[in-house]
Order: sequence, then structure tokens, then C-alpha cells
Amino acid sequence: MLRFNYKTVAVLMLMFTSAFKPNAQKIEKIKYGDFENWITRTIPESRIIGGHKKTLYAIGPTASVEGNIPYSNQGGSPWASSNVLANVMGIVKGSNAVFPAERTPGNKCARLTCMMEHCKAIGIINIDVCVAGSIFLGKTLEPIKSTSEPYSKMEQGIPFTKRPAALQFDYKLTIPDNDTRTYSSGFGKKKTYKGHDNAEVFIILQRRWEDADGNIFAKRVGTGRELFGTTTPDWVNRHQIKVLYGDITKSPEYKPFMGLIAQDKSYYARNSKGKMVPVKEVGWDAPDATPTHMLLMASAGSGTAYIGTVGLEFLVDNFALVY
Repeated sequence: MLRFNYKTVAVLMLMFTSAFKPNAQKIEKIKYGDFENWITRTIPESRIIGGHKKTLYAIGPTASVEGNIPYSNQGGSPWASSNVLANVMGIVKGSNAVFPAERTPGNKCARLTCMMEHCKAIGIINIDVCVAGSIFLGKTLEPIKSTSEPYSKMEQGIPFTKRPAALQFDYKLTIPDNDTRTYSSGFGKKKTYKGHDNAEVFIILQRRWEDADGNIFAKRVGTGRELFGTTTPDWVNRHQIKVLYGDITKSPEYKPFMGLIAQDKSYYARNSKGKMVPVKEVGWDAPDATPTHMLLMASAGSGTAYIGTVGLEFLVDNFALVY
């Protein structure tokens, strides 16, 4: 008579199911994307605007820097931000809307805020600029000398040839109850619009090339973009934005803000001649194309520069790529 050894059967079943278990996701952390380390910059602003010392933060190896020294990425950090040293008409000023913050004791994150930066010097300058704190992969070109053409002052994107399935990160969002957006570029009157702004995160994969005249063009290889417009009571952990490949305009997951970058809103990059030029997206690439660059940004605002909901706060942490 055949007898069953239930313990043996259970072990065999476990071995069988384990052998056919789907492959686990591979998580690749982005360097300094846990925001545990920051560079603290102390900027003496011009006496004509008060001569105060302004603290600016950069994402990189823990360090302190004193003086009006233009910043360039340190310690192999791929991150830049909207925190900048400006020198407009000879007046030195710092702007800071991205801060280190503590999630729990000893565990840091990045706090992105939308705020109004003021600069006043009697008889010379009197401006308010709406700044939405942003972090991105690339470089900021300091010192900033004007508020015109803001994208030309950022080198957006880093070399990248992989094809991730998703971008993963943690976030917490707080949106003020005033339900307004303010536009203020420092010139002309402030304008207020109904409705609050959204926070935003995107990952864009491009295949770039340069022509003989130094113009840079790109085709869109992969797209992941999401707007965040609802206050969260607590942290949302391991949130993923799926990367969609090829022409996604017919995909049910496509939304208008995921489309190609308009020519007048092109991000910039440095060409082989050392000149900053707009990267012109000219179409969608094949679904199996290999990218040359990755753009990644998280921001306390979305849409047009110098417009946002003052007081909006977007906490982010633990950026990683999922394969």
C-alpha cells in the first residue's frame, strides 16, 4: 500500500513553486539619492541688500563651503537643484528652496518648497521671484546673472544607456488651502490665478545627437511622468512611475503632459564646442531604442517657470531605478 509522507510532499511542493517563482525586481539606487549627505554653502550677500549670510544646500558629500564661490557638482554627485548663487547687476544674492530635512531622527530626505525670493536695493532693484524648489540630474551654471531663459542656466540630463522599467522613490506632499498660483518673474506685476499648482516627478530617456553646427537633437526613447496634487497624510513609500517606451501617444496610460518637449521649453545641454544649446526633441524613437541620456527631475511645481503655489511642500527620498 502506497503511503504519503506529508512532510516530504510539502518540501517538494515548496521546491517546485520556488523554481518557477518570477524574478524579483532589481533595484539600482541613484547616487546620493537617499539625501543623507549635503554640502552647506554660506553666501555673504551684497551689503546693498542687507549683507546677510545666506545658507544654500547642495546634494553631495558632506562638506561646508564659505564664500561666493560658484558651485559645481562634487564627489561624483549627479544632482543639481534650483538653489543658486546669483550675481545680477553686480548684486550678489543666494536663493534656496531645497533643504535637507529629517524623516525620523538620523534619517534625512529632501524638502522641496515653493516660495517667494525677495531682492530689494533702493534705487537699483526691487524684485520678487517665485521659486519652486527642484532637484534634477545635471548641473546648474553659476553664477546666475538674470532671470531670463531659466532653462539655459541648467544642463539637464546625464549620459545613460540602460532601459529601466520604472523610477522608484518615497514622497510626502502638503498643499496649502489657499488654492491659488502666483506668477512672479521679478519684472512686471505679480499675477494670481485660481487653482493650486502640482508637484511633479519625471524620468525621460533620450537618444541625442549633434549636427556639424553644434545643434543638439533628440528622440524620445522612454517616458515616465506624474503630477501630484493631493496632500498625503503620511509618507508614500516605494512609489513607482512606470517607464513607457517608444511612441506612447496611443497608449491608455498616456496623458498630454507626457508628450514631447515643446521647442520653446527645451532643456539645455553643452555641445561638443562647449556652448549651451537647447536640446530639440524631434520625435518618438523606436520602442527598442537605446538611450544616450536620462533626465530626472522632482519639483514643488509644474508647468511654467516662476509660477507656483507658495507654501507647497514636497518631501522626497530614496530615488532608485527598477529593472
